[in-house]
Amino acid sequence: MNWKSKKKALVINAVFFAVLFGLISLNKEVLRPALNSSQLMIILTGCFPNFIAAFIISLLAVSAVLVKKLKRGRLIIYLWSIAVFVILMIEEFKPMWGASTLYDTFDVIASGVGSTLAILTFELLTMLGKKRNLRTN
Repeated sequence: MNWKSKKKALVINAVFFAVLFGLISLNKEVLRPALNSSQLMIILTGCFPNFIAAFIISLLAVSAVLVKKLKRGRLIIYLWSIAVFVILMIEEFKPMWGASTLYDTFDVIASGVGSTLAILTFELLTMLGKKRNLRTN
């Protein structure tokens, strides 16, 4: 892989980390205090960090696989997304990083949805890339 591809993957992943940090901070500082009027909104803003962490951390592998055009990219994406989900689920049962001290089923579900959405995003991008290649050939 050439330097340009490596640089592109690094820039994309740096942007993902910035977005992850920004969205979690926005949720904590703005959305949670503003949207605490109903039980549903409390649940949604409470599990949003797990969802967005699973989604964006799983997307880190998606960007690398798509930029590098790896042969076993699908396997890498699926395994990476499952690993992200498992780590977040373990963290929910046994907090390691101090983000939460209580088990919450909604957080586990949100992590699963985020990881699954990352897989679906990869599949969609792959399908769109194949269609674009067919049009150019």
